[in-house]
Amino acid sequence: MTQNTPASVGRLIRDARLQRGLSPEQVASALEVEPTVVRDIEHGTQELDVGGIARIADVLQDPVLAPVGRTMHLRVKGPTKLSGSIDVRSSKNAAVALLCASLLNKGRTVLEGIARIEEVNRILEVLESIGVRVTWSDDRSELELVRPEVLDLGGMDVDAARRTRSVIMFLGPLLHMLPDFQLPYAGGCNLGARTVTPHLQALQYFGLDVKATDGWYHAHVREPAEGVRHITLTERGDTVTENVLMAAALYPGETVIRNASPNYMVQDVCFFLESLGVAIEGIGSTTLRIRGVERIEADVRVAPSEDPIEAMSLITAAVVTKSMVTVRRAPIEFLEIELAILADMGLRFDLSEEYPAANGRTRLVDITVYPSDLVAAQDKIHPMPFPGLNIDNLPFFAVIAAEAQGRTLIHDWVYENRAIHLLDLNKLGAQTQLLDPHRLVVDGPTRWRSQELVCPPALRPAVCLLLASLAARGVTVLRDVYVINRGYEDLANRLTKLGADVQVFFD
Repeated sequence: MTQNTPASVGRLIRDARLQRGLSPEQVASALEVEPTVVRDIEHGTQELDVGGIARIADVLQDPVLAPVGRTMHLRVKGPTKLSGSIDVRSSKNAAVALLCASLLNKGRTVLEGIARIEEVNRILEVLESIGVRVTWSDDRSELELVRPEVLDLGGMDVDAARRTRSVIMFLGPLLHMLPDFQLPYAGGCNLGARTVTPHLQALQYFGLDVKATDGWYHAHVREPAEGVRHITLTERGDTVTENVLMAAALYPGETVIRNASPNYMVQDVCFFLESLGVAIEGIGSTTLRIRGVERIEADVRVAPSEDPIEAMSLITAAVVTKSMVTVRRAPIEFLEIELAILADMGLRFDLSEEYPAANGRTRLVDITVYPSDLVAAQDKIHPMPFPGLNIDNLPFFAVIAAEAQGRTLIHDWVYENRAIHLLDLNKLGAQTQLLDPHRLVVDGPTRWRSQELVCPPALRPAVCLLLASLAARGVTVLRDVYVINRGYEDLANRLTKLGADVQVFFD
C-alpha cells in the first residue's frame, strides 16, 4: 500500500472481504455494527484507527465465518390454471440504462419504481464501489443517486461489473470525466458473441479510443473535433444508441444520430436527459438530434416505463396454462406486432382504453387473455428492430408455438446460440428441432411433462422453462435460477398469487 488514505484502506478491506466470499452484512454482524458502516469504510468515507483496522483484519480471517453461496431453485407443481390480474413492473433495460446515465448528473437523481432485480443490484454495486451514494427509500419504491465530484474507478467492484453487460454503457458518461480509464469486459447472458464494435465506432466521434486486452477495455480520450457530429450507427442497437446519447448529452454542441434505435429503453433515456436540460428531437424515430450542455447539475425525479418483455412473459403464462388473466399496465406501443402475430395464431384477447404511464409519455393498456385453441403461425416468426417484434420477446413464441397445432419456424438471426438453449423445452415434452444455430422448428400441440432441469445461462430461455413447467404434469425442479432473478423481480411469488404452485428453495 503506497498511500494510507481512507480510500486505499477501504479498498484493501473490500478486496480481502471479496476474496473470502463474505458479504458486508456478515462482516458487520461480526463487528456488531450496521452494514452501512462497513460500506462507508470500504468506500473511504469513514476513517479507521490502527485498532479498528486490526479488529477488521481479525474478523476477515475468522474461519467461523462461512462464505455466502446459497443457490436458489424453484419447485413447480402442475398443471395449473391461473386467474386474476397482475401489474407489469418497470423495465429492466430502462432501469440499468438510467443508472448508467445518472453518472452524467452532478445533482440528485431519484428513480421511482426501479425494478429490484439482480441486474440492477450488480450495477448498483459497481456504482457504490466507485463512490456513488445510493439510498433506497424505506419502502424501496424510490432510489436516490448522488455521484461524487471525482469517481473512484480504482475501487470498482470488478466481480459485479463482469456479471453484467450494462457496464459497457459507462463509456458514454466516463469519456467526459477522465482522459484515461479502463472497464472490465462485459458479461451477462451467454448468448454468443455480441460485438462492442458499434459502440467504439460511434464513440470515436467524441474522442474515445479503446483497446481491448487481458479482459479489460483500456480507454483513452483525445480532444475531439469541433462542429456538428453526424453519426450513423452501423447497427441499430439499443445500448449503442444509449451510449451515444449519454456522450452527446455533455457535448456542448449538436449531435445527429442516424439509424438510432427508437426502442422503449432508448426513449426512457431520452426522457431522462430532457429532464436534465438536454434538448432532443426525434424521440421514437431512427434520427435523433441532440443539443448537449457543458455541465449537468440538477435535482430530478423520473420513473422508467413498464417492461414490454415482462408483459409478454405474463401473456405467455396465460397462453401456456390456457387461463384467463388480465395483464395490467402493458406498454402497448411495444407489443403491437407480438399481439398481431398472436391474433393470427388464434389467441383471443381484449384491450382496455389507453392511459399514460407515470412518465406521462408511454401509452399503457390492460390486456385480458382468454383460453384459446392456437394454430401455427402462417409465416416464420423473427425479430426486427422496433417497431418490429422485439428480439427479447422471440423466445416466448417457442413456448406459444408448442401450444399451437402445426409447425412453426422461429428464426433468431441476432444471437448465435440462444435458439440452442430453447431445445431444453424438449425435456418438458416439447417437439423442437434445431435447423442451425439461428433457426428452430416447433411442432405442437404439446403434452407437457415434469422434469428436473438446470437453468440455461440465458435469461429469456430460462423463463420459458419456468412458464412451460406451469403446464407440465407433476413436479418440475428448476435449479439455479439466478439468471431469472437478473431480469425479473419476485416472479415466482407473483405467479403464485395468480394461482401457480411455485416454491422457492435453497441448497
